[in-house]
Amino acid sequence: MPASEQELFDCFKALGIETTTFRHPPLHSVEESQHLRGEIPGGHCKSLFLKDKKGQYLLVVLLEDRKLDMVGLFKSGKLPIKRLSFASGEAMRDMLGVTPGSVTPFCLVNGVPEKLIVVLDKKMMACDLLNYHPLHNEATTTICASDLMKFIAHFGFNPHVLDFDNL
Repeated sequence: MPASEQELFDCFKALGIETTTFRHPPLHSVEESQHLRGEIPGGHCKSLFLKDKKGQYLLVVLLEDRKLDMVGLFKSGKLPIKRLSFASGEAMRDMLGVTPGSVTPFCLVNGVPEKLIVVLDKKMMACDLLNYHPLHNEATTTICASDLMKFIAHFGFNPHVLDFDNL
């Protein structure tokens, strides 16, 4: 059974991670988010759940206004991957316990390190505060970048922090 929002928040508390959560109507796109979220401080982010040609899954997290060059990412040689495409909603539910529109690095509470490569945007990680959905798209949770790394490491993931401007 995937973790609930409350279980996620309990995990933050157990790890000594402080967060702030803002409730809002469901958001389905970056554009909707920009229009409806109000003045939430910090870097606003998007997460992409991808699959390569050989069946390797990736969670790529970057600032919302950044574009991901999927061809450049696999050709960079920085990751052990082949040609990339978007993973299915079914794989997202199976591997991360969420539905499309709700994928975030907080989903790693449900992930398996051996089955997933986590890639973080270097520019995103330079922000003091970062914003993600807490396992659903009806809220935004703000976390310190250093606490995000603590959270990710707690679940056994060793994320790749890449400069997407220099792939």
